[in-house]
Amino acid sequence: LSDALTIQETSNILIYDHTIIIHVKFGLDCILHVWVEEDPQEILQSVCECVEKVCEMLTHMNISTDLIKAIGVTNQRETTLVWDKETGLPLYNAIVWMDLRTQSTVDRLISKTPGGNKNHLKTGLPISTYFSAVKLRWLMDHIEEVAHAVDTHTAMFGTVDSWLVWCLTGGVDGGIHCTDVSNASRTLLFNINTLQWDLELCSFFEIPVEILPEVKSSSEIYGYLVGSLTGTPISGCLGDQSAALVGQMCLKDGQAKNTYGTGCFLLRNTGTKPVMSDHGLLTTVAYKLGPDRPACYALEGSVAIAGAVVRWLKDNMGIIQSSAEIEKLAASVGTSYGCYFVPAFSGLYAPYWEPNARGIICGLTQFTTRNHLAFAALEAVCFQTKEILDAMNQDSGVPLTQLQVDGGMTCNQLLMQLQADILCIPVVKPTMSETTALGAAMAAGSADGVSVWNINTEHSVTTERYQPQINPNETEFRYARWKKAVQKAMNWETAESGNGMVFTQKYIFLHTLSGI
Repeated sequence: LSDALTIQETSNILIYDHTIIIHVKFGLDCILHVWVEEDPQEILQSVCECVEKVCEMLTHMNISTDLIKAIGVTNQRETTLVWDKETGLPLYNAIVWMDLRTQSTVDRLISKTPGGNKNHLKTGLPISTYFSAVKLRWLMDHIEEVAHAVDTHTAMFGTVDSWLVWCLTGGVDGGIHCTDVSNASRTLLFNINTLQWDLELCSFFEIPVEILPEVKSSSEIYGYLVGSLTGTPISGCLGDQSAALVGQMCLKDGQAKNTYGTGCFLLRNTGTKPVMSDHGLLTTVAYKLGPDRPACYALEGSVAIAGAVVRWLKDNMGIIQSSAEIEKLAASVGTSYGCYFVPAFSGLYAPYWEPNARGIICGLTQFTTRNHLAFAALEAVCFQTKEILDAMNQDSGVPLTQLQVDGGMTCNQLLMQLQADILCIPVVKPTMSETTALGAAMAAGSADGVSVWNINTEHSVTTERYQPQINPNETEFRYARWKKAVQKAMNWETAESGNGMVFTQKYIFLHTLSGI
């Protein structure tokens, strides 16, 4: 989705929201690797249209667009683009964060490390299909146009924020090629201690540093819009999960939030020092709210499939007709009847980092219905969150006493109650649901030269609370069965899985789905 929101500073009032669906192409390479792409031009066009629609609606509401003081950008963090700085055209589709085509690239890179160690302490991340450097390396190895542009020094690399900022500030006519620390820290090329591109890492991935964007803070004036709202500063930039952390006011060491979208992303603020995980979590730069402000870090647990499992039930299986229907179906039975669903469609992310896991549904009986499957799907989201929260509590040594939540799935009241029951702690949902956009707006509004928002002010946030309602012993029993199911999903794909099943061409099933 491209989503443009107009937010009134200090009050957090959402004045206007305009959303456009971006089509996502899913494909299958041979029998193992899922391709997920987006059209960079469609992403840009959707953003431009959102801006125009916001201006039209504000005019219709007799609100002057001169009152728009700044623009903030928030985006999928790892999704990777390469474009030509002379033509301004993308050289290939954007490779989306959940794309799995790069597994052979990952295996090759890991084999180059001492002892086959996939973890890079400089980055806080493992070498995985998830992160941008691996996708960029694949593009350089497999797409002739990208390789040629790199060789002729016309290539520009960026995550979605870099592409948008460059285009919106002029593109080939002086566009600003930059990113912020929260996005840079998801590339595998960024040293989270020095807050700079790391030449040793660039050498390891064989990526020239000159194609990378300049790294800036999350809150400063990067440049000024051309076209609609000409002259308005773009002054906030945060990866989506960092933006949600800021929007939820999780600005103190120990505060955490979980975003329920296509995937699930639990971030815990660890203050101004990075904390390395011993339990399968990521260490990431959360934000840096000004050039002269310190960077703040977070422990992060990432789940690839959360809301996507609902979409799978609807679009692939036809079990539900709309996403909203899953709550009604699941509530009608109130149990999975011993059925457990591990939606490892893209392998398993934190805390396992097991790319060869695949989805599994087990515990089926002759009495299992689609209602029980719906309940099991919602439980799967909650169990995956519990796995991450348990790891986070072990790494920090201080258990969370409540979990702040946001994202599209939080409108599902049954899911939120299940989450509180499975975690055995309260789940707290803000009434302002668009916390990701709010975080980007706060960063933009607080930048020097804009200064219409005091991000240090303790804003009063109205919330809805879900209290645990079941016996913890029942939770532990169900969780143990879930963990048993996870083990059965492990190591499903092996090097021998494709033997005798070699395709002579890549089959791209061009069924398009609405946004991520």
